Amino acid sequence: MIVLAGMNGPALYRFSSDKYHAYKINQPEYKAENGHWDVVNVPDQYRINTIHAALLHTGKVLLVAGSGNNAKNFAAKSFRSVLWDPEKNTFTNIPTPKDLFCSGHSQLPDGKLLVAGGTQRYEKLKGDVEKAGGLMFVHNESPDKPKTLPAGTRFTGKENGKTFESKDPLLVPRAKKTKNPKTGKVTVTASTARVYVEALRKGKKYQTGTEDNYRIAGLKGKDRQNFYGIAQKLSFDKKDFQGIKQAYEFDPEGERYIPVDPMNEARWYPTLTTLKDGKVLAVSGLDEIGQVVPGKNEIYDPKTKKWKYLPKQRFFPTYPALFLTDKGRIFYTGSNAGYGPDDKGRTPGIWDPKSNRFDVVPGISAPDALETSMSVLLPPAQDQRFMVLGGGGVGEDPTSTAKTRIVDLHADKPRFKNGPDLYAKARYPSSVILPDDTVLTTNGSGDYRGRGASNVLKAELYTPRTNTSRGVADPLVGRNYHSGALLLPDGRVMTFGSDSLFADKANTTPGEFQQQIDLYTPPYLFRDSRPKLAGGAPKTVKLGAKTTYRTTHASAITKMRLIRPGSFTHVTNVEQRSIALDFTRTKDGVTVTLPKDASVVPPGWYMLNAVDDQGTPSKAVWVKVPAAAKK
Repeated sequence: MIVLAGMNGPALYRFSSDKYHAYKINQPEYKAENGHWDVVNVPDQYRINTIHAALLHTGKVLLVAGSGNNAKNFAAKSFRSVLWDPEKNTFTNIPTPKDLFCSGHSQLPDGKLLVAGGTQRYEKLKGDVEKAGGLMFVHNESPDKPKTLPAGTRFTGKENGKTFESKDPLLVPRAKKTKNPKTGKVTVTASTARVYVEALRKGKKYQTGTEDNYRIAGLKGKDRQNFYGIAQKLSFDKKDFQGIKQAYEFDPEGERYIPVDPMNEARWYPTLTTLKDGKVLAVSGLDEIGQVVPGKNEIYDPKTKKWKYLPKQRFFPTYPALFLTDKGRIFYTGSNAGYGPDDKGRTPGIWDPKSNRFDVVPGISAPDALETSMSVLLPPAQDQRFMVLGGGGVGEDPTSTAKTRIVDLHADKPRFKNGPDLYAKARYPSSVILPDDTVLTTNGSGDYRGRGASNVLKAELYTPRTNTSRGVADPLVGRNYHSGALLLPDGRVMTFGSDSLFADKANTTPGEFQQQIDLYTPPYLFRDSRPKLAGGAPKTVKLGAKTTYRTTHASAITKMRLIRPGSFTHVTNVEQRSIALDFTRTKDGVTVTLPKDASVVPPGWYMLNAVDDQGTPSKAVWVKVPAAAKK
């Protein structure tokens, strides 16, 4: 018996230790200090690989998987979205028209969610490619007409005699004709379009090694001469993901996707940023042949439902963290996710999309570890202070950092300085602005996609006012790539997703997507009382205008915060911002005044919270801020 006890000792210790831990974290004093985590009960038919999540003004959360980083789902055209009501914990499956996996999204002024881009084709690693393929440049020498070539169009090499077919339809513009006003001489410049092509059959013998001109099947007359293809090597090299041009507005009230005009560029891994007039900037992404869009950025107008190129180009790696600043310009923190060269487009700076001027902001520490870092506009937004948290090396580099970096854009010469270190070296941390002006950061992994069992089960609260952090209750599960977090109207935080490459330290067992959704209840919700705002139906309040809400114990209110609902994917949530409101107390309420600057409060729906002298926020009431009238 003594021998048995000795052998079972470690197991008994672990059991008693786990039991004590469970007891400890459920004590009222612990919750009041550290908060508490709970698992959301999600019925099996609504469990998806949540890649994207956005809070809507109905209080519901749109969870988007698309194909969910699952090639079998993609092949079967099984694309998923689920609408979750956190208050009632009810779920609705939403028909999803395209593979919105790795799209971009942004809140629109009328409360709809713009979703643009997604997946046209999954990547194939070298060794998995079965058919030779690559990029075909299609030229048109006719200035008289464009031409659309359908998917399946065949191209045959004049020298190599090998035939390839296009995988998607292609519009080839008309050639450009110019006339010299002095000489009258007319010059015609051929147009160019690109399309991905594959060999008709499997096998190494169908690949090519050199450039060739290609005849296009099915053309007649002059078209046979005017239209032709040129391709370099068509081979078995790795094929990257490819993007789509499609865009949709998700209607929170009709609970459906509504198609709008497609983008000019196909985009996979793009960032969408709302501008002060309610238009939306779309930047970067992989295009229809798997290359990073070379600086062709465009603007969506929610009134016309159309897209327009910016006049000048600027290159960014995929999913760049681009924030609207209080001067209407764009601040690029350097955070990004995924694709792009390591020596281009990775320097933080302030960008004016109109003039294309870019002012570098120096001083960021660990500049080679900005990929998969998190960026936040620290509360309140008027201060224009930004924080960059964690991150790692480019691509599958195992490097990670615990650095946080802070910059004040209102300084005479903005320059990054280090803040307090994170709880651990972490790629993919998720940060959420809370109504009490703190920032919750949770999870991440020490290596690329959690390799080597490197998931970090830690969380902390950062207080900008004191520039300090403290640990809080540990998360329940690991979360790395394809994970995120959102603030809910009741003051809790949801966390979702995670896509580990492996499930063990030795990296031998494939990982499984983490479909569990968790809820973090911050310490401020374990106090004896909290303020309440009563305002009836949601209000529309113009910039610079006032509005009044009834509340009990108005004398205890110390802050009023207007918080933009988040839209999170791939360590990127450029939507969230918390705006301090001027207010006066009445006998039984508060009167708030909105700022006048649309670049501080871009048009759309917001959550309004009252915060008392204990730092406890009310449940949010919804406020709609319309676009400012044009002067």
